[in-house]
Amino acid sequence: MAKPIEIKSPEQFSDLLKNSRIVVADFYANWCGPCKQIAPFYEQLSKSLSRPKVATFVKVNTEAEGAKAVAAEYAVTHLPTFIVFRDGSVVEKVKGANPKQLQSIVEKLSNDIENAAQGDSSSSGSSGGLAWRGADLPRGYTDISDSIDVRGLELLNADDTHFSVRTLFNKSKPSALSKEKASSDEKDWVESDTDEQLLLYAPFNSAIKLHTIQITSLPPTDEDDEDEDVPMRPKTLKLFTNRPHNLGFDEAEDIDPTQSFEISESDWNSNGTANLSLRFVRFQNITSLVIFVVDGDGDGEKVRIDRIRVIGESGEKREMGKLEKIGDELGE
Repeated sequence: MAKPIEIKSPEQFSDLLKNSRIVVADFYANWCGPCKQIAPFYEQLSKSLSRPKVATFVKVNTEAEGAKAVAAEYAVTHLPTFIVFRDGSVVEKVKGANPKQLQSIVEKLSNDIENAAQGDSSSSGSSGGLAWRGADLPRGYTDISDSIDVRGLELLNADDTHFSVRTLFNKSKPSALSKEKASSDEKDWVESDTDEQLLLYAPFNSAIKLHTIQITSLPPTDEDDEDEDVPMRPKTLKLFTNRPHNLGFDEAEDIDPTQSFEISESDWNSNGTANLSLRFVRFQNITSLVIFVVDGDGDGEKVRIDRIRVIGESGEKREMGKLEKIGDELGE
């Protein structure tokens, strides 16, 4: 229950990221009008939600000698900018004095903060909370998986008897990484059906910029699974962008992808996640993404995927005919 902490140096900020599960940072300048307008609202949030070593609210003066390096490190170019960190990684970013958007993010945080204060680390998997990720975020980018229009998701050649495509974007930690394994009727991953190939179509709510895709695959070991047909991790992926609908398998085989990947065993980290860096110039103004799993990393007949996260910059929805000031550019 405290006022925001004023950041004096990069070292101070780094220590807070290490010692507090959640950090909310307000990047501002003394000359910035929108910054001053939203300051009382931000201070109120800090007083109501701050928890020692759990949730910390800070202010970063982008023109102060000791703090400007922090703004540069996180590529802050608009004021105010609010960045939310969880376990040291960026999970949300708000540009401009937008109380409604900031309030929405804080509402997501509220349950996480309360549960974290009680030692419940599983809260990040709640439907309204912050999402679990199997790898760190690239510097300056955020998880924009919420930009996916889940109503338009389509997954071809999936065993839909026991698996749902929406599971891929579930915010919870995969059950394969939890001490309590999912029961047979609670499978929180997807598997291919007749062979190892999958075709995922994911539309977005607005045009976005894609930087990275994180794919988590946690097939059981031979000792863990009595089934002779143990699923494989995906190996060859092809990505296609801005398609009005899903491709067919023959079409996906024949046409040139926007980018393709060969995932090696060394690309999978300890969380079973591969971090796939995209050619950023090819993934601007993206309205849909098709992920074609061409084959798996072994001789099996099925491929398994537990989670997918898309990382980049989300587009802003605006009403036509209405001008909306986001904030001031640095230096203006």
